[in-house]
Amino acid sequence: MLLTSTNTIEGHKIRHYLGLVTGDTIIGANLVKDFFASITDIVGGRSGAYEKVLKEAKSLAEAEMVNKALSMGANAVIGIDFDYEVLGRGSMLMVSMTGTAVIYDEFAKKEA
Repeated sequence: MLLTSTNTIEGHKIRHYLGLVTGDTIIGANLVKDFFASITDIVGGRSGAYEKVLKEAKSLAEAEMVNKALSMGANAVIGIDFDYEVLGRGSMLMVSMTGTAVIYDEFAKKEA
């Protein structure tokens, strides 16, 4: 499955636009992560615990979106956009992905 944030696939023709696909996830960070993140906020630096949670949320949202595209018969999702939102008092993270499921010609180059 080809995934791209662009609206075209360079060198290839899109044969069919199948429709919008989404993937959403809401994931929580626990109190231990919150505690260490607050220390990081005070002394500076990156919060590895929250980065790990963010990567997991993105991966789950992407997998859901890809599964929906596959069920429609797509071989690519174009125009992908991520959206992030912190919910509650910062202990929940929502990640949404949207894109357009398409079928593109994998082997024939687009004629100039």
